[in-house]
Amino acid sequence: MALWPSYVQTCFDTLRRAGYQAYLVGGCVRDLTLGRTPGDYDMATSARPEQVIALFPRTCPTGLKHGTVTVALDGNTLEVTTFRAENRYSDGRHPDSVRFVSSLEEDLARRDFTMNAMALGADEVLHDPFQGRADLKEGLIRCVGEAERRFQEDSLRMLRGLRFAAQLDFRLDPETARAMGRCVRQTDHLSAGRVRAEVEKLICAQSPQRGGELFSMGLMDRWLPRQAVDLTGLTRLVPAALERWAGLCALLEAEPGPLLQSLKTEKSLISAGSAGWRLWRGGLPMDGLGWRKALAELGEAGCRAAAAMGDVSGGNFRALLEETLDSGACWTVGGLALSGGALRDLGFSGPEIGRVQSALLEHVLRCPEDNTPDRLKELAEKLR
Repeated sequence: MALWPSYVQTCFDTLRRAGYQAYLVGGCVRDLTLGRTPGDYDMATSARPEQVIALFPRTCPTGLKHGTVTVALDGNTLEVTTFRAENRYSDGRHPDSVRFVSSLEEDLARRDFTMNAMALGADEVLHDPFQGRADLKEGLIRCVGEAERRFQEDSLRMLRGLRFAAQLDFRLDPETARAMGRCVRQTDHLSAGRVRAEVEKLICAQSPQRGGELFSMGLMDRWLPRQAVDLTGLTRLVPAALERWAGLCALLEAEPGPLLQSLKTEKSLISAGSAGWRLWRGGLPMDGLGWRKALAELGEAGCRAAAAMGDVSGGNFRALLEETLDSGACWTVGGLALSGGALRDLGFSGPEIGRVQSALLEHVLRCPEDNTPDRLKELAEKLR
């Protein structure tokens, strides 16, 4: 049984029959070596982009400047990139230009980390000129070649290295870590969106504590004061963006609103994080009534953020919040068993309807068992 899907084999066969070299490269080879199923597949080839386009009936020239063609096969896609070497990176992020080469090893030498600089041929033979497989066995994140040069080429690689450490529960190679320390100022030029994406993947990973150097080294100095922080508490939270960002802000004692806004995070997450922060700082509810009132004021997302802030340091607030949510108790006007239309039928009108609904909701928050049409009609009559 092949290590990869049939459409990948078709791509291999098409390129090889035409006389070109072809290898799987990058993250898919790393994952296969670890015994994991890759999320996608990338292939490197000696064929030039125009030759790749001529070989396959359905392609998209997604990155011709850098030699990349997306090939569509059997309802799937994979990126096929010509063997290349890269010239200098003036912007500290992208190569100014690339040149196509005929050597697989030269192509692998331009990559970031040894575990991503392996190639796998159609014969399932692993090409590993930089000992990536050994580093995988050791649980080591190590740069290809000179680490400082790799980071000077593309400063996002520092964040990616820590993100990989958190996702794989690996540690940084000492020289790779020292090079990060020497290159921290380069992250000042990264876009907020790119930084947010890497940080979010790191904090949502299985071992976020492996990424603590992100803050202690100063890689986030543009957004946060440098500090040593133990991120182990994030593992107590569900691995979702809202909860993990909220937990991170609590650990860093950083108000979510300004931080998340500066990192170009979604407005809904900023709003929920800010609401959760206010509740957490003011004292989290200790019973169902408290959580129902909080839900009525802040909404579910804000309460989930607040509970995460409390749980990251050892609390158990999420359990009580979930119990409250699962109880089916009403905490919004829309959840009242007596609608605005029903109140209108009872003779209420205009702003009076809103006033009565607010009063009924306040009562139901305290007495959830009273959320029935008959009981609410009885209460509404007393509010005339």
